[in-house]
Amino acid sequence: MYEWQKQIQMIVDEIDRCIKEHNDEALTLHVLSQRLGYSEFYTTRKFKEISGMKFKDYLRRRKLAFALKEVRDSGKGILEIAFDYGFSSHEAFTRAFRTAYGVTPSQYRKNPVPVILRTKINPFDRYFFGLGEIGMMRSTDDIKIYFVTIPRHKFLHIKNYESNGYWDFWQKQSLIPGQDCETICGLLDSIKGKLDDEGGSESNSGGGQIMAYISDPKGRLCAWGFPRTECYGIRLPFDYKGEIPFQMIMTDVPEAEYLVFEHGPFDYEQENRSLEDRIEKAMADFDFSGTGYCYDTTPGRVLYFYHDPQRFWKYVRPVRKCES
Repeated sequence: MYEWQKQIQMIVDEIDRCIKEHNDEALTLHVLSQRLGYSEFYTTRKFKEISGMKFKDYLRRRKLAFALKEVRDSGKGILEIAFDYGFSSHEAFTRAFRTAYGVTPSQYRKNPVPVILRTKINPFDRYFFGLGEIGMMRSTDDIKIYFVTIPRHKFLHIKNYESNGYWDFWQKQSLIPGQDCETICGLLDSIKGKLDDEGGSESNSGGGQIMAYISDPKGRLCAWGFPRTECYGIRLPFDYKGEIPFQMIMTDVPEAEYLVFEHGPFDYEQENRSLEDRIEKAMADFDFSGTGYCYDTTPGRVLYFYHDPQRFWKYVRPVRKCES
């Protein structure tokens, strides 16, 4: 089964690549099945077994997700966008868009309310299967440590008082109606103006979505020794006026100072566990002597955690002035 998980992951990755390049000729079950060396029937059966949905349904919903962002963010005409993403007419695109999101493309462009996009699935993850790394750590870049002042902003999120880590967080959230990973990530992915959005949604953690920890006396004790709740959400401008999904909490975060521990791009399969240990050690060993600061675990302070193998691994920890 592990091998098929990897094969389906290859198809998922190829689907996104072809959609971005508007390469419809390569974006067929026939071509993808040939690459795997299996029949279309067997491939589509395995795809549904592992992903939980039919190949054609996943493909259509991913195309619509990419198209929605073009409707939201670009000045292209609706018909041009429809053709770019493989729809035969304005009517066909409008019908599919309205069925998926409850509004027409034109209505959404005028009022881009949060909707649930089909985020990219991730059927194969070595850490989820407990396989760990497959090689020695190869990164040579040091962990950068620096102080920053982050301006006032808003944090739109969900939170869990009992979870311990990313996978446990989503397992617990999936038990709450409307707070499963697919729904929450799909909603967050559709919101315009995210401060950390680099324009992509390569995975559920893309498109400006981040984990965070809020200092909270009601939360469980973390590895760093203070009670906290785990959160997942997006940072937004302080003057954001858009609609807030009913499942989520909007928090005002005042301007404050933070200490950043950052490592550059890394190989997720080969380096994730080793890099996590290195950064955890760097945070534990950091010497505040002479800085005039210390960690701030005051209730309500937010610690942000960025995990994007193509860009960086980064903890942004709140600090405060301390007496020497």
